[in-house]
Formats: sequence, C-alpha cells, structure tokens
Amino acid sequence: MLFNSYEFLFLYLPAALAGFYGLIRYRRDFAIAWLGLVSLFFYGWWNLAYVLLLLASIGFNFAAGYRISLTPEGSAARRWMLAGAVAADLALLGYYKYANFFVRAANDLAGMHWSLEEIALPLGISFFSFTQIAYLVDAYRGRAREYRFAPYLLFVTYFPHLIAGPILHHGEMMPQFARCREDRRVAEDFAAGFTLFLFGLFKKTVLADGIAPYAQDLFASAQGQPPMFLESWIGALAYTFQLYFDFSGYSDMAIGLSQLFGIRLPVNFDSPYKAADIADFWRRWHMTLSRFLRDYLYIPLGGNRCTAWRHSLNLFLTMLLGGLWHGANWTFVAWGALHGAYLVLNHGWRALRIRLGWGADPVSGPGRIAARSLTFAAVVFGWVLFRADSLATAAGIVHGMLGLNGLALPASLENGAFGARLAADGWRFSASPLLHGAGPVLWIAALALVCIAMPNTNQIFARFQPSLNASVGDLSESRFWQWRPSVTWALLAIGIGVVAVCSISELSEFIYFQF
Repeated sequence: MLFNSYEFLFLYLPAALAGFYGLIRYRRDFAIAWLGLVSLFFYGWWNLAYVLLLLASIGFNFAAGYRISLTPEGSAARRWMLAGAVAADLALLGYYKYANFFVRAANDLAGMHWSLEEIALPLGISFFSFTQIAYLVDAYRGRAREYRFAPYLLFVTYFPHLIAGPILHHGEMMPQFARCREDRRVAEDFAAGFTLFLFGLFKKTVLADGIAPYAQDLFASAQGQPPMFLESWIGALAYTFQLYFDFSGYSDMAIGLSQLFGIRLPVNFDSPYKAADIADFWRRWHMTLSRFLRDYLYIPLGGNRCTAWRHSLNLFLTMLLGGLWHGANWTFVAWGALHGAYLVLNHGWRALRIRLGWGADPVSGPGRIAARSLTFAAVVFGWVLFRADSLATAAGIVHGMLGLNGLALPASLENGAFGARLAADGWRFSASPLLHGAGPVLWIAALALVCIAMPNTNQIFARFQPSLNASVGDLSESRFWQWRPSVTWALLAIGIGVVAVCSISELSEFIYFQF
C-alpha cells in the first residue's frame, strides 16, 4: 500500500486512526497492539507471504536482544550472542538482497556458470534489518532493553517508517510509545501533522512525479545511444530534483502521519542541496542512515581517532558499504565509492585550508556560493550512477555531461534560414523530448528555486515540533512562512491537498521503496 493511493488515504488511514483513538481511551497497551497489527496489515498488502518473514525476523531479534540484556556485561557469551544475532540479520539481508548479485558477479569475474533462481526482494528489508541491528548493538551496550513483545513489534513495524525509513533507535521511540497521548495536544497534532502530510503528498504527486518523465527519457534513451551535452544535463538535473522531492515528500508524509498518533519520528531530510560541502550534504540527506553508518560502522572502524590515511580509509569504506546498502548493482558500489572519494578529498581540502590559515570553511558570500555550486554539481554526477541501470549507461551520460558526446541544438531551430545557417556552420540538431519546448528547463528552474531559496518543512513547522532532532535555528521571532493553526493556512492546506490528491493519476512507488 502506498501513501499516495486512494486505498491508503480514504480507507486504511481513517480506520487506523479510529481504532487507535478508540482503544487508547480504555488502555494504552491495546492501542499500541492495534498499531502493530495495522502496521503488519500495511506491510502484507504487497505480499502476505513476507509478513511471515518479517515476523520471524522480529521474533528472533526480540529473543536475541532479551538474552543479550540478561547476560552479564563484558562476558564472552554476551559478545558471541551479539555477533551471532547480527550475523543472522546480515545473512538474511544478504540472501534476499545480494545473492543474485554475487552469483552474477562471480560468473562475470571468474567465468563461472552458477545459476540461482531470481529472488524477489521483500519491501523495506534493509530498513527493518538495520533498525534491529541497531537495537541489538544498543542492547549489548546497555542502552536498550525490551521485555515486552508488543511494543517491540510496533517499534519495528510502525507503518509510517517501515518501508523507507527513517531508521529508528529503540531509545528514542520506546519512551514515546510508553507515554503515548498523555498530553492533550491532539487537535494541534492533527492540524500540524495532517498539513505536513499534505505538503509531502504534494511534493510526491505533483513535483516529483511531474518531473519524472524527463529523467526517464534520458535514462531510457541512454541505454541505446549516448546522449549529448544538453540532453544529459537536463535529464540528470530532472532526476536530481525528482529524487529530492520524492524522498523529501516521503519523509514529510511519514513525520506527518506519525504526528497524527502523537509520536515523533527523527528528522531524515534537511535541505541537502543547500550543503556547502559533501560532508554537510551527508548530514542533511537520509540523516538516520548517515547516523547509523557513523555509529555502527565508521566509529567502530576507528573514526577519526587514528592516522590520517586510516581516517581516509574509514571514510571510504563506510561510504562504499553505504552504497552497497542501497542496492545490489555495480552502479551502487561505484556511487558509494565516488562519495567515499568525495569525503576523502573534502577532508584533505579542509585540512589544507586550516594549515594555510584560511579557516575550515569559506565564510564569504562568493566563497560559499562557489562551495555550494561545486557540491551540488558533484552530487548530480553521483546521482547518474545511482539511477543508471548499468555502468555503461552511466558512463555514456557522464561523457555527455562533460561534452564528450558532442552538442546538439533543439530540432525546432533547424527550420528556416537561421537553421540552415546553423547547419552550414556544422551545428547538429536533436529531436530528443528533453529539447522539445521550454517545459523541462522551466520545471528544473522552479524546483531549484524551491530547494535553494525557500524554507524547508522543518523550519515551517518548527514551533510545533513534528520531528525529533530537527535543527531549525532561531525561533525567537515569528515569520510569515511559519505554520500556525489559522484560516489562511487551513485554506492553503486544502488547496494543496486537492491538487495533490487529484494528481494521483497512476500509482508510482517512492524511489526508496526499492531499497
């Protein structure tokens, strides 16, 4: 079931809310159990068989975390239980997500002829696996302890985050489940949460799905013939903004939905295209994944408490594995390696600036603009690898972006005396849909303006704290663009909601569902 579907909007969500608020009046445990059950139903909407897999994973990790918590700290048994449980989670993830990839890689690299029946990827397996691995490690460290199954079931399956994140920590969710709806802010939470949900729905159905065809045009055509300069940049930028509003929209919808139940999810998205360097980008993009990789991979590898070369290696390996987490394809491995190299270069550049006495970051207006522009361009090149179906397709598009495939003008300029003069001067023309009319360029310009110049939803809803850990700046002064329960904002939300719902012409999954 998709957030951007009529079944979810008009059947599932009203039933989930009615059951929750009907039960919480009598006993909170019943309401928590209800949320767990409707979350399982939400997951089973795609494939009922995988509900059993999810329940088996939950049962195993709950039992493992329970035993780890009861075992004396510092004992070898406690370490072995953690290692065994994490290995089991990684084995499950590896089988479903990477078995076919490794078989194909072995066949390609070693000339083998192994065969394996294609394995269907359970939705959200990366997210519920990483959520539970984090719980096991926190249980080992004494930071998490759970002796009741129903709250743990809800912690893993909670439907606003289950399929595409954010990746949750046990310690930030369980206290909320325990005191759920003790406050009396139901009306306020409903108003803010529902408005935020509609903002996210608009981002998905109008903005992300609106520009998606231009990205599809590029990556579909590039499989046959390498695109030239203009087509490459227009298509790559179209995907850059499609992915932004698709993921940002999902994050807003997840946080808004959760607020309807009085539960705050951690912020997962914070205007990443405003980043001044690549490290800043990863502090803003998929923030809970960055937190997971930092806490459970980068720091255990040694973090920055080591020699310079080892620090660089730790950065690179963390991003390489982060790329592989996103998908079983060489393009994701290359994308992770590219961002690892970006981080290593960024770290070296910052160190050089400090030695030269320039400061770690540029503070001047032109310097910051240049830093943001360079960071954005680096991210766009990376998204080509992220989206392409193969390294060959990605290479063709990158070559086009660098001008190595040549330059062609729109075919509309070919007619008339001016077109004949251009042709005589050696200019080529292309009938690509990406060069037909001003539509793609206007879309890109409008979405770039929204990303870079406008406040994000963390800032707009800051006074009502819809999420955990959001950095919203100074709230001492009220600004006109900050949300408040008023007639004006209600009318704006209704307008946005009507447009968003009417734009659900055909269902499109969120991009991060595939991970």
